[in-house]
Amino acid sequence: MHRMRLSYTAVFAFCLGISFPSAARLTDAEKAKLPPAVSERVNFLRDIKPLLETSCTKCHGRGKHKGDFSINDRAAFLKGGESGPAAVAGKSSESYVIELVSATDADTIMPKKGSKLTPRQIGLLRAWIDQGLPWDSKVTFAKIPPVNMSPRRPSISVPPSANGIDVVLKTYLK
Repeated sequence: MHRMRLSYTAVFAFCLGISFPSAARLTDAEKAKLPPAVSERVNFLRDIKPLLETSCTKCHGRGKHKGDFSINDRAAFLKGGESGPAAVAGKSSESYVIELVSATDADTIMPKKGSKLTPRQIGLLRAWIDQGLPWDSKVTFAKIPPVNMSPRRPSISVPPSANGIDVVLKTYLK
């Protein structure tokens, strides 16, 4: 009966769009098997941005939010998605994203498509999280608006005695 009540609660929460907070659920033995964080200082632009771009944006950036998870910016990354927060700043072994990329569970490994992360890449991610997840504020993985759709006012020099449309059409009509 208790199990039935729990599943009704989970279904109800899912239907309402409520997600239960979730951190990495790794045991101490599983945490010990994780690739270690690299020892050097991680540079976001050099080390992390290309990794996120290559492995994550197909599903979680550029307007896509699979699992309600977006990597548009640091705040969205930290917020996480349906499964709860993606990372705990300063605690990579407690960060759900590390659990997902480390292949501890074959059903939930990320990325789903494409190449899996190497131990070195996971080490870089771990070090980045342990170093507080520094993120260059100019970097976004959000959908880029089309440039040609922005309203703009053309600059046309119109003599005081002429009509603006006549100036524009004059060249065309020649």
